[in-house]
Amino acid sequence: MEIGKNSTKTCLPAIALAQARRAGRPNFQFLISTFRERLQIMKPTIVIVGCGRVGTALAKFLSEAGYRLSGLASKSLSSAKRVADLTGTEHFTKIPWEITKEADIIFLTTPDAAISDTCNSIVSNGGFKRDSVVLHCSGALPSTILSAAKGCGAFIGSMHPMQSFALNEGNGSPFHGIIFAVEGDIQALHIAAKIAVDLGADCIPIKTQDKTLYHAAAVVASNYLVTLLSLAFRLIEHAGISGSDAWKVLKPLIEGTLSNIEKAGIPAALTGPIARGDIETVKRHIEEIGKKSPELLDLYNALGFHTIDIAKSKGTLSEKSADILKKITKG
Repeated sequence: MEIGKNSTKTCLPAIALAQARRAGRPNFQFLISTFRERLQIMKPTIVIVGCGRVGTALAKFLSEAGYRLSGLASKSLSSAKRVADLTGTEHFTKIPWEITKEADIIFLTTPDAAISDTCNSIVSNGGFKRDSVVLHCSGALPSTILSAAKGCGAFIGSMHPMQSFALNEGNGSPFHGIIFAVEGDIQALHIAAKIAVDLGADCIPIKTQDKTLYHAAAVVASNYLVTLLSLAFRLIEHAGISGSDAWKVLKPLIEGTLSNIEKAGIPAALTGPIARGDIETVKRHIEEIGKKSPELLDLYNALGFHTIDIAKSKGTLSEKSADILKKITKG
């Protein structure tokens, strides 16, 4: 399997297209169609097994990038048909090995708990050809859960998009400008990197053994950020600001903080009472939260406790103040 191989022959449709455009020839649209068909021939065939949010997005935007989507499989046939209708793909099924046998690249985008079993079932039915590339998109699981595919002569890897797919993305690509974390066989990494670029993304390689910690970082940055903002919203509501206004009030502060982190890094971006050693303000926070929102106090204290070391690394908090703050935020 060769991806994007340079050849003078592949340039001929582009030359003809440019010449027709300049001459205003009537067969211009025909040449456009021919050029697009040649571009598709240059790309490998792909199959998507699992038609949830990520699988659907990959099917749609890889097709638009010129990859030949040769089939879709899903436990729910209606889901596979929905994505087939979206992408204009003829072949969809509930039985993955019916469509994976001749594919160059196979994405297993089922729920995490089903990836290994799905791979094993395809292998049992001779569903991977030699030198094909089998990829999953789980952030939590390593490529090694696909090891059974190596018995068919396939290469395995994972490419996790650092992106949230919780919302309907509309017509815009959720992959544009993001990072894919990739790991696995070197052959699979080359293919994954090419796919990332074709989706308008970038990629960063990670070690297979570090995948769990990588995913933990992603969970904190995405899921626990929601939890953190929920804490802020609940506190500001207790201060008399309505929930509908909470985002409008806090948004400039949130965006400014993220901007400061991007420009200056974590320690330098830290401001507030702990950063300046304002012990009395922190005490008042703890007292007031304890009275009005006692269920939130443990989380507030935990965040404060772990903020102390950041303030120390910034150089704005003395050892004496740090010791006092650690005592009062321990609860």
